[in-house]
Amino acid sequence: MSAAQRRVTREDLIPDAEFAAQRKARRAALLPLKQLRRVPLGPYANVIFESFDTMLFQIQEMLLVEKGGEAQIADELDAYNPMIPQGSELTATVMFEIEDEVRRDLILRRLGGVEDHFFIQLGAERALAVQEGDIERTREDGKTSSVHFLHFPLTEAQKTAFRDPAVQVMVGCDHELYHHLAVLSPAVRAELAKDFA
Repeated sequence: MSAAQRRVTREDLIPDAEFAAQRKARRAALLPLKQLRRVPLGPYANVIFESFDTMLFQIQEMLLVEKGGEAQIADELDAYNPMIPQGSELTATVMFEIEDEVRRDLILRRLGGVEDHFFIQLGAERALAVQEGDIERTREDGKTSSVHFLHFPLTEAQKTAFRDPAVQVMVGCDHELYHHLAVLSPAVRAELAKDFA
């Protein structure tokens, strides 16, 4: 397994038919982990902290659903490996989940640039989020995407503070129209601290 190397390799993948047979059981086994890594932020956003296990499952899912075979594998590894935390960071997919299509469009048009406003608050200090890759998530007309891929780089001192139960740790957004904070519970912090080297 390549979890220690912090990247999924071809050798970690199983054939589609085998994954299809195990899919339900694997999803059930991953559910408690995913619940710990999902933090609601305000009325619309969910911050989903990623890991080797969540990305491995996502890659297997994409291969099964899209049926691209061997030719698809390299693209999926390239797409999802960057979201596996590398020891001095947390990574997250932020999803704005608004069921009504018209309302979703109106809200996302008001949140242009929101991807530049996420952070981890450790006591009085902030670790600012950095977008994954160079894909612009806000269009020219000001509408932001409903999905954002973020890295939260942390210093050694910040990782120490993250592990310290005396320090309050929160995830937040300070966009002028989406200003919210969510406290990370001790269980969530214990799970996310596994991402540190």
